[in-house]
Amino acid sequence: MSPIVDRDTWLAARLAHLEEEKAFTRRRDELSRKRRELPWTEITEQYEFEGVQGHTSLGELFGGKSQLIIYHFMFGAGWAEGCPSCSFWADNFDGIGVHLAARDTALAAVAIAPVEDLTAYRARMGWSFPFYSSAGSQFNYDMGVSLTAKDVAEGATKYNFGTQPAFGEESAGISVLNRTDDGRIFLSYQTFARGLDMLNGAYHYLDLTPKGRDEDGLDFSMAWLHRHDAYPHMPGRDS
Repeated sequence: MSPIVDRDTWLAARLAHLEEEKAFTRRRDELSRKRRELPWTEITEQYEFEGVQGHTSLGELFGGKSQLIIYHFMFGAGWAEGCPSCSFWADNFDGIGVHLAARDTALAAVAIAPVEDLTAYRARMGWSFPFYSSAGSQFNYDMGVSLTAKDVAEGATKYNFGTQPAFGEESAGISVLNRTDDGRIFLSYQTFARGLDMLNGAYHYLDLTPKGRDEDGLDFSMAWLHRHDAYPHMPGRDS
């Protein structure tokens, strides 16, 4: 427990912390401005994907918008189910598509597993956001989220812009793509590892509480996590 104080003392402490929060917000706004001013690099490879409607191109993933946010979902070929951490992030996606579309932006998840596996898992999780397979293309490898078994065995440092080794053949990430009126596609931004943190609303709600994420002492930070249909003692589940 934190110290217990009277209301005036509590308010004084809260106002002092508010000044720090405001400074952080201003700094974050500045970082966001600089992010928007980063240079772009063109993507010229003709990648193909497969969704529930069949084969599609990278350009078609934009859905007529000029901006596309891709969540690189960890779901490898032959996996029985998607990554629980990526599933935790993906639980934040449904419902925001209409708001993103109002700002000329599309959102989609992409994984390397066959589309049949992605479609079945998407149905199990109750998700409705677009989910595409990049199986058979170099997209995941070129985007820095998939490695060969040889790379992993040799400890290749290719993840997070070459700053760290991946934990396995599949890793998570976000890529932001931009499509011009003449159909050219550019990569404007990518983020990996802790850079994904800001995209998980549940974590940030927990950050407001006294216990926070309550992950100290675990074998690893997300050792507590289950897919949303697999927590013990859920309503309707056997005790």
